[in-house]
Amino acid sequence: QVQLVESGGGLVQTGGSLRLSCVVSGSIFSDNIMGWNRQAPGKQREWVARITPNNSTEYHDSVKGRFTISRDNAKNTVYLQMNNLKPEDTAVYYCKQISKSGLASWGQGTQVTVSS
Repeated sequence: QVQLVESGGGLVQTGGSLRLSCVVSGSIFSDNIMGWNRQAPGKQREWVARITPNNSTEYHDSVKGRFTISRDNAKNTVYLQMNNLKPEDTAVYYCKQISKSGLASWGQGTQVTVSS
């Protein structure tokens, strides 16, 4: 059974930084696309960033230049380094895995709150 466990969320002031981690078990991590999505209160969940098995990355325009996604296949872990955080980044952040067969798996989320 695939499990994704996020950590690293918290409360930070505007301009601060946080690093989210997501540890994956139960799958061949190195074969899969990994991503981060977020859901702010009253809004739909939105895609933030993703990284392919060969380390190609993509970002939502709202986080380009501030967020960096990376992966460590030896640790079955994907990271999201978030710098220059803004109040509009406040959301629950979810880790997502897409397998080679197209199956999506989600973590339970970690709260990020940016105070103004």
